[in-house]
Formats: sequence, structure tokens, C-alpha cells
Amino acid sequence: MPIVARPTTGPSLLGGSIQLPVAACVHALPPRRVDAWVGEDGTAGTVAVVGAGKMGLPLSAQFASHGWSVIAVDVNERVVASINEGRSHVDEEPGLAEMVARAHREGLLRATTDGADAARRADVVVLIVPVMLDDEQRPDYRYMDAAVASIAPGVHDGSLVVFETTLPVGDTRTRFTPRLEKATGLRVDHDFFVAFSPERLYSGAALRNLAMYPKLVGGVGPASTDRAARFYASVLDADVVAMSRAEAAEFSKLADTTYRDVNIALANEFAQYADRVGVDIQEVIAAANSQPYSHIHQPGIGVGGHCIPVYPHFLLSRAPELSLVDVSRRVNDGQVNVAVQALQKCLGGLDGVPVLVLGLTYRDGVKELAYSRALPLMQRLSFHGADVSAYDPLLTAEETEACCATHWQWGERAPFRAVVTQTADPRFGEIDWSWFPELEIVYDGRNTLRPASLPAHVSYVGVGVPDPRPAASREVAAPVR
Repeated sequence: MPIVARPTTGPSLLGGSIQLPVAACVHALPPRRVDAWVGEDGTAGTVAVVGAGKMGLPLSAQFASHGWSVIAVDVNERVVASINEGRSHVDEEPGLAEMVARAHREGLLRATTDGADAARRADVVVLIVPVMLDDEQRPDYRYMDAAVASIAPGVHDGSLVVFETTLPVGDTRTRFTPRLEKATGLRVDHDFFVAFSPERLYSGAALRNLAMYPKLVGGVGPASTDRAARFYASVLDADVVAMSRAEAAEFSKLADTTYRDVNIALANEFAQYADRVGVDIQEVIAAANSQPYSHIHQPGIGVGGHCIPVYPHFLLSRAPELSLVDVSRRVNDGQVNVAVQALQKCLGGLDGVPVLVLGLTYRDGVKELAYSRALPLMQRLSFHGADVSAYDPLLTAEETEACCATHWQWGERAPFRAVVTQTADPRFGEIDWSWFPELEIVYDGRNTLRPASLPAHVSYVGVGVPDPRPAASREVAAPVR
């Protein structure tokens, strides 16, 4: 794939989200195997991928599919064992299981818990382990620090070390590179190479994204940038963008995710105003986004996941003067209270009220609870005295109970007076509302139940969305008690 200085992807002319085409593979496969890979076109060496989780395993499979020998490194022995049996432990990625099985069968993918040995055998080491937030909303480096320490004894003359985990600006150069230099006695950009290249993948579409999104690469020096760009050009089919320095690549990922957080916060504030003036925010957004320069996102009950709620804090940890970023975080986290207040207003309080929360994962289709807004939502409901039950099609009864909520069995009749959707799982559209004869309000936290045929006595409240039923069909009637 070409290495370019600027992305060739142009802006959408339709407004809203941008759907990029999938790049076709133009590599001559299989490449020529070399014992020491130095970036020569058409060659492949050995790469160690440290962190074989939901993003690390798709990366490993992608690299192997382009002829590289891959050593997946993980501290979880069950993950290592499954990979060494040719099985994918990640279920939500279409095509991944087949790629892992093929790479294992061809002898191009194996796994280990020994990071130093993997780095010693590898030409390239890619780190993709979590950096999350501590209790004070500052970066928590415990896993990355451990990962760097684990590979350092194996980094050797000619090694390329790439950080794909999102980091605060400057960490590649000032936090991790000195540790590698000290541990190895090698000079960066002369004896070995260090770069940052942000993972830009979406759970459930990781393999597709690898063939869509330009790969951003920035090194701690020009030689590091060149070596990293050549590596990614050998294993990816999308453009590789060689940026000026590591800090620019680090900032680009934070700018991307923070833009979305700020945009969603704006949509949430628009939704509150839409409620006040009695208009449909989705109609407003669709109309606004018909202008090419408008890309307003959708409002909702909050923002979850490993990325958007986390990375703005990476910026704020180094630049607390970014007031708009800080306000946006508070707006989005505050959407849970907006929902709770709507329920209180409709029901006259929540003390002793049975409430059903639909969707516990941070997003439908992804079995992951990281920063899910369901958790603080249920805490606030319980704080106000509600009797909270929950259901998520991705979780077992035991997993639901572990989230401090009573598990509701699909199809079971229950005396819920309120239902709140926290994810947009399509199954929620199949609910038979007669299961809940005492229901009084549905709070649609993702604005996906508008077509639902609710009983006349049940109030529908969306996020900036009015009840879609004609007023005549919403005559107040007492629920069955």
C-alpha cells in the first residue's frame, strides 16, 4: 500500500457519518520470508503482538494473512491456549475465527505468555494493552508499564516497537522510549526504532476497519517513522499516513475521539432544548446534516466503551484548560440523571418502584461493560429507592446479577412501572408490552423504540424525541393493577 504524507480520504458530502470503501489487497502474496526484516518491499518477518484481546487478536490475524509470522503475547493463559489450538476467543468479529484457524494451520500464528522471548524472536513488537482511567480520572498505566517491562529484555538491535494503545500526547517519547533505552542500552532511531500508530477499530467491524481507515504512523525520529510505515504498508491494504512525529499521531487519535464526545454532548444539549420547544431532535438533525458541513451526532442516555468516555481525560490530564472538553464530558455523563429525573417526574418518585433496565453492555452487540452507562443508571435508580431489574441478551443471569440488578427472564410477566433502554439492541423492538400490565413509562435512551405499539396509558419519553403517537391515541388510562 502507498505511504502518504496526508490521508487521501475526502469529506462526506452527505452530512452525518462517513462510510469509507474497503480497500482491495494489492500485495503480492506470499511475501519473501527474511530472517531479519529491515523494511524491504515484498518481504515479511516476525511480529509480536502484545495483548491478544478484542483488538489485538484481529491485528494478529491481519498480519498473518499477509505472510508475517505472528507471536501473540497475553498474560491470560486461557487466551494463549485457545490461540495455540487455532481457536478465536473473540466471538463478535465476523471472519476472525476463520482467519485465526487458517493462520494457525499455516504455522503463522502462535501464542505465549513470555513477552521477552517473543520480543527477542521478533523484528517488530506491537503493543495493544489497556490504558484506562484511575479513580481520579487520570491515565492508569499499570498494564502498559508491565507490558513494556515484559518485552524490554528482548528488544534488540534492529527492533521496531510500535504502540497502538491510545496514549496521552508525549508518552511514546517521554515515558516509554527512555525505559526501553535504559533496559537495552540501545539508542532509539539508530539501533532500534519506536513509533506510535493508533488503533482505530470498532468492535464488531475490526477486520473491515483495517481495510478502510488510513493507518496513521508517527515515530520518535525519522528512521522510526519510516520503519513503522514500511511495516504497516506490508500488512494493511488501506493507505499508510507517515506523520511528522509521534506526538502528532497521538494527538490525532485523541482529537478524533474527543470530537465525537463533544459532538454528542452538543446533540444532548440540543435534545434538551428540543424537549422544551416541542420538536423532534432527530428530524432537526437529519435536516441540519443535509448541509455538507454539518455532521451532528445522535443524542442518548450517555457514552460508554473503552474510547470516547476515556480519551478526553487523556487530553485533560495534560491540558486542563480545554474547558469545552471538560464540559462535554460532564454533559454526557449527566444524561443518566436526565433519565432518572424524567422517571421521577412521570411516576411521582421512585421509592419502591419496580424498574426494568434493558441493555447492560456499553453498546448492543458487544459483550463488554467498560464504562457502560447502565451501571451508574442502576446505581442512581437504586439510590432513589427503585427496585431495579435488568436484561441484556448478551449476558447470563449470573452476569446480570453481578451488575447488582435482578435478572428479568425474557417473556416473563412482571409488575414493572418503568422500562429504560440503555442500548439499542434490535430484540427490544420485539417486546410484547402486555408482559408489563402495570407499565406507566418507557424511557427510550437510544431513541429506537419509536415504532413500538405501546398501550395508550403508557408514556413514551425519548431523548429529544416526543411521543410519536397522535394525541388522541394517548388518552390517559389507569394501568391494570
